[in-house]
Parts: sequence; C-alpha cells; structure tokens
Amino acid sequence: MSRPLNILIAGGGTGGHIFPAVAVANALRRLQPACNILFVGAQGKMEMEKVPQAGYNIKGLDIAGFNRAHWWKNLTLPWKLIKSFWQVHSILSAFKPDAVFGVGGYSSYPVLKTAQAKGIPTFLHESNAFAGKANKMLGQQAVKVFVAVEGMERFFPAEKLLLTGNPVRSEIQHISTDTASARRFFGLAPDKVTLLVIGGSLGARSINEAVHAGLPQLLDAGVQVLWQTGKAWQHKAADSHVSQHTFIAEMDKAYAAADMVISRAGAMSVAELCMAGKPAIFVPFPFAAEDHQTANAMALVNKQAAMLIKDADAAVQLVPAVLALANDAEKRQQMAANIAAQALRHADEVIAETILKSIV
Repeated sequence: MSRPLNILIAGGGTGGHIFPAVAVANALRRLQPACNILFVGAQGKMEMEKVPQAGYNIKGLDIAGFNRAHWWKNLTLPWKLIKSFWQVHSILSAFKPDAVFGVGGYSSYPVLKTAQAKGIPTFLHESNAFAGKANKMLGQQAVKVFVAVEGMERFFPAEKLLLTGNPVRSEIQHISTDTASARRFFGLAPDKVTLLVIGGSLGARSINEAVHAGLPQLLDAGVQVLWQTGKAWQHKAADSHVSQHTFIAEMDKAYAAADMVISRAGAMSVAELCMAGKPAIFVPFPFAAEDHQTANAMALVNKQAAMLIKDADAAVQLVPAVLALANDAEKRQQMAANIAAQALRHADEVIAETILKSIV
C-alpha cells in the first residue's frame, strides 16, 4: 500500500480500556511511523482527556451505557444509540480506516459494528477472563480476537483467537528491582515488610474500611503501608509507617516498593501485578459486569498465583490474610514466582504487528 495506513481505535470509559489502547497505538507508530491513528470514544468519559494527553486525536460519540441505579436516565438511550451510529458513519466516511481496533467500552460497539457492515477489517481485544455481551457479538465477524487468558473459546471462535495478554504501560514492563530506593521515594523505611493497597484510581470502600480498621494490627506486626485511597477516602494516618495518597502516579515505584499487594481484580491491575511479580490478595468488585473481576482473579488463584477474598468478607478476612502472608516469606516468594510466570510481555507489539500484517 503506497499511502500511509489509517487505523481507527475505538473504546474507553475506564483506564483499563484507555491505557492498553494507547499502548497499542504507540506500538503501531513505532512499526509504521507514517500511519494515521484516530481514536473514537464517548463524550464525557476519561478518554476525551487522556487520549489527547497521549498525543492522539479523538472523536467523541454521544453514547452512554445502561444505568442500573437510575432507570429513568435510560429513556434517552435508544436515541443516543441511533445518533452514535450516524456519527460513526460520518467518521468512517471521512477517515476511511484500513482497519478498526476495538478495546471495549460504550463507544466500541457502534464503531466496530458499522465497520463490519462496511467490510472494513476489525480487530478486538478482550481484556477480561469473562467476555462481555458486546464483544461476544463483535468477535464473530472480527479478523482476530486478542485475549488476555486461556480458555476463551467458550466466547469466541477458536480460529480467531490469539493469546497476547493485556498491553501495559512501558514503565510497568521495566520495573526497577531497587526496592529500598522505591520505598524511600514514598517516605517509607527501606527494610520493613511493605503492603501496597490499591483499590483502583477511585479507591474501594470495602478495602479502605478494612485496612483502616486493621491499621493498628498491621503496624504492631511491623508492616508498613503504601495506600492509594482514592478521592473519597483521604484518611491521614498519623504514623510514619503509612504513606497515604489519593492517587499514585508512579505505579512502577509503588510495585517496586511492595512485598505484597491488596487490589481489585480489574484486567489491567491483574496484568500489571503479573508483570511486577508481586503476591496479590484480590478483592473483586462485586458489581462488575458478568462478575468478570472474580473470573480475572480466579484465573490466577487456580494457579496458586494469588489469593481471593470476597468483597462482603473483606471486613473480617482481609487484614488477617495480610498478617498471615506478612509472616510467611516462603509463601510470598512462591506466590511471586507463580504470578510472574503468568505475565505475557510485549502484548502491545504483538497486537500491532498482527493488525499490520493482516492489512498490508
């Protein structure tokens, strides 16, 4: 093909969709510097801010997901969906993509569905261990479906699957092993057993409440805490062995500092913990679609690579589990080895290469 390639990337809504999409876009640019890349997202969602910050253009669709909490807000959904398809037709006609890559989120479905109807090659990435309804429908006509875990034949045609893992940020792929300096960066002692608590960028109430209630026990046991609380939970623990943050931007340093991690089980959190090789106690978000966070966590639990505590049990079971793990260095070492063995590296490059080879 003599002219530069046009590649459209659709999806967003959460960092778990946006950051992998940007990672793949960066890989495409490295392999084909002249290619034109355009993102399509949902108006009002975080991709409209994060994608331009990463250096890419984005078009926003007037679309929203189903609101389970306030049913009356769904009355306008049919109109928004129809309008989004009109907008997609306009975007595809103007940009003329050679391929469309979908990463999930509200905006992914109308873009890929319209592209498939027009005969444009489409590619799909399913980041979770349990595929959503939209992706299952789109996967039937996709050229390739990139997946994060094994066993996805129950959702997609086996011949279309390619196991790549989840694309993660480059700094997470190359985490420093200098634990002591990473701890000093967060104002922590270099030689104490360190617990990293991350409930997602917005925090997690059940995790925060359990850790806050059990903080005296943790500190008495000699465990120091690096804690991303989210904006809604900004407790200032008056102890030198707690480093509390609303948001941690330097996650590579946070992982390097940790001996063990409490986390939700979103696809990107799971992928990053595999990459970092850190013993993890997952507390899956119970209201995730299709309970996919539990499926994500169980994919590792079944390989003795992580532990799982239900959200409803966190208040009683979480801190005792942390204390037991803190006192068992051998178990931490084995869990670290097992979770690191599940890491699939260079997913961004594998996905980019596969897309380019399929259309050039």
